[in-house]
Amino acid sequence: MRTREMRTRMIGRRQRHNPLRRRSDVVEAWTALVLTVVLCVGAPLAGLAAGWWAYDAARATAAEQRAERHRVRAEVVEGAPASTPRAEGDRRPVQRVSVRWTEPGEQTRTGATRVSAGTRVGDHTYIWLDDRDRIVPAPTNRTVVLQHALAVGTCAAGLAAAGVLALRALIRRVAARHRMAEWEQDWSRTGPEWTRHRT
Repeated sequence: MRTREMRTRMIGRRQRHNPLRRRSDVVEAWTALVLTVVLCVGAPLAGLAAGWWAYDAARATAAEQRAERHRVRAEVVEGAPASTPRAEGDRRPVQRVSVRWTEPGEQTRTGATRVSAGTRVGDHTYIWLDDRDRIVPAPTNRTVVLQHALAVGTCAAGLAAAGVLALRALIRRVAARHRMAEWEQDWSRTGPEWTRHRT
């Protein structure tokens, strides 16, 4: 038992007073530990914070759009092609047509909008109007808001991770320079003794 305690103390002393371990090695090791914690904890937190901020901003924008826009039923009057265009990839084909609508207490109006391919003259569709009665896109829905927040959060986490890795590479480069300088300084002291013993 006593022998084991002595061996443990000797190992601890060797680790603390290792002559081959320089100050730059200690600094680099602690820096690597800190940056690893920042990479594993800080980058996800940065992504979460950025995503949450983007979600709040996009949700506020969507609420503002819903307050300013209203939906009206309209009739397609012209512009529908005779043949339905083919879909490209996963995108659903759309076509630009002229529509006519009448709001309660107002005159009939016409305008241009995009509808799903295959819509014919005489078909009915819904359009969105702003407070100036201009045709505008539909308000942002919840799916788009979530996708935007996820994209922003992912980009923020990636940028944070890239920044940490770049900082780690810079620190390693600086540490390597300091290590080489310390080796040259030590060699300038021990080199003459080696050459003197050889001669």
